[in-house]
Amino acid sequence: MAVIVAGCTTACGQNAIKNTADDSGKVKVMTSFYTMYDFAQKIGGEKVEITNMVPSGTEPHDWEPSAIDIRNMEDADVFIYNGAGMEHWAEDILKSLDNSELITVEASEGVELIREGKENDPHVWLDPENAKIEMEHIKDAFIEADKDNAEYYNKNYETYSRQLDGLNQEFEETLSQVTNKDIIVAHKAFGYLCKAYGLNQIAIEGLMPDSEPDPARMEEIIQLAKKKEINTIFFEELVSPKVANTIAKEIGAKTEVLNPLEGLSEEQMDAGEDYFSVMRTNLKQIKKALEN
Repeated sequence: MAVIVAGCTTACGQNAIKNTADDSGKVKVMTSFYTMYDFAQKIGGEKVEITNMVPSGTEPHDWEPSAIDIRNMEDADVFIYNGAGMEHWAEDILKSLDNSELITVEASEGVELIREGKENDPHVWLDPENAKIEMEHIKDAFIEADKDNAEYYNKNYETYSRQLDGLNQEFEETLSQVTNKDIIVAHKAFGYLCKAYGLNQIAIEGLMPDSEPDPARMEEIIQLAKKKEINTIFFEELVSPKVANTIAKEIGAKTEVLNPLEGLSEEQMDAGEDYFSVMRTNLKQIKKALEN
């Protein structure tokens, strides 16, 4: 799946391959998927040109880089990926590169990871405190690549760090007021968010959204939903809602979107959606579900 080459500005967002011309003197950055792109754009601003690898509207868990993506990585100054198992291809690709000067950023480094069986839960960015750690790693990499603009990157980091503190406070204040703490989600992506704010995630599918629940698991979820009087089943835009719809129909519940920020659609990008707006929409959806 090749990244589409186009003469875009940063407004083209997730699919933008170059934000500026090659002779711009800006730091050339590769990001693995949407959230890394968004964080990098916020910290790098006008000093960076970003290639994001996973196209808009594509679920990133089972995505594979193309030859064009690898060639772009050979030309990059900085490569930013989440790590913690999110990009299963990253380690092998990095070992194969001839670009010895590439600065690599495993943004989740230092985050206390949630273990699910033998796997790490990679969705660390859904806790704003973890998002702050990821942005700090990105900031440090940009300063390493472009020391002359260190003050600029530090200023941007401080700005968004404060915004993340504000977002965290909004979640804490809102969710501390709800008595019901159980949410049913299609994909086990919300562990960090739930841990941060005292919620209980009941996931239909595992860490990989393409894992199909067996009939026994479906029945277990149905019975849990009835017992706990849960009337909202959350699904994701990038994953088929079939299973969520089946359970909702069985218990007379409704379905709503809860976005794990693994990727945004073209429409969302064009509308100016970003990490903060999507997280606030998630908060509204959770609040509404837990109050009903």
